Amino acid sequence: MLDLDASRSAVPPRDAATLLLVRDAGPGRGGLEVFCVVRHVKSGFLGGAVVFPGGKVDATDRDEAWGPSAQGFPRFAADDDEATARAFGIAACREALEEAAILLTAGAPLDGEEVLLLRTQISEGSPAPVTLRSALEARGLSLDLSALQPFGRWVTPIAESRRFDTRFFLAVAPAGQDGAHDAHETTASFWAAPAEVLRRFDAGELQLAPPTHRCLQILAGASSVIEAVVIARHLGVEPVCPKLVPVPDPSGATEGTLALVLPGDHEHEVRTPRVPGPLRFVLRGERWVPEAPPAID
Repeated sequence: MLDLDASRSAVPPRDAATLLLVRDAGPGRGGLEVFCVVRHVKSGFLGGAVVFPGGKVDATDRDEAWGPSAQGFPRFAADDDEATARAFGIAACREALEEAAILLTAGAPLDGEEVLLLRTQISEGSPAPVTLRSALEARGLSLDLSALQPFGRWVTPIAESRRFDTRFFLAVAPAGQDGAHDAHETTASFWAAPAEVLRRFDAGELQLAPPTHRCLQILAGASSVIEAVVIARHLGVEPVCPKLVPVPDPSGATEGTLALVLPGDHEHEVRTPRVPGPLRFVLRGERWVPEAPPAID
């Protein structure tokens, strides 16, 4: 799932955006659901893992021609200018369309069939090459970037061969859009309560990368989309860059294992925690499991 090498020289991370789409579970079920997709097992990064829709910020996401086709912008950091904030928001919405068939538009939302048709037209270039921006303009629509709520910022560890500086956003899925994976980059999709996804991870039924696991842990504290938005508004947005460190076997019987330590852990150079929850993820078998750091003598 990850390609980690402690001796690797750092490569610059590429800008990326991820969107956590949530909805209320509905009558008779209650609680909150989040939309998840399964990355293709042959993907070069996080292959086979359960993730949220997302990907790299493209040059088209930064195009000034977006203009009125993208309303508002989710300012993530105090030093983000409007163009930067808008590009990340556009990327998050575009990736949600491509990988989840969910699209946040201003005004009356599209229904699920309309979004699926739009995704097909863009991906197949039929009946003529079309972009997301031109498709929106043809329909008199615009992206609703004001619907995006910052939900954290994770930077891939230096030890990883492919690195991303990823802004995570939270948004309420439009009514009538149930979502669908693309059967290309993603091979399955589902709505589930965050606690249920975590239970399946604990049971060894699916794989989660540390940032996805932590987002689910945070979301598990919400019982509705309103509570999820409130939680998001209180999260910090300073970058979290895990650091790879060895974890020796106290008995010396084995070679030990590895941990990805987060800011606030005594083995991380950033001493102040930047995200709620345990301060490290330890490699146990093939899973990165959240754990508290060992006590310091």
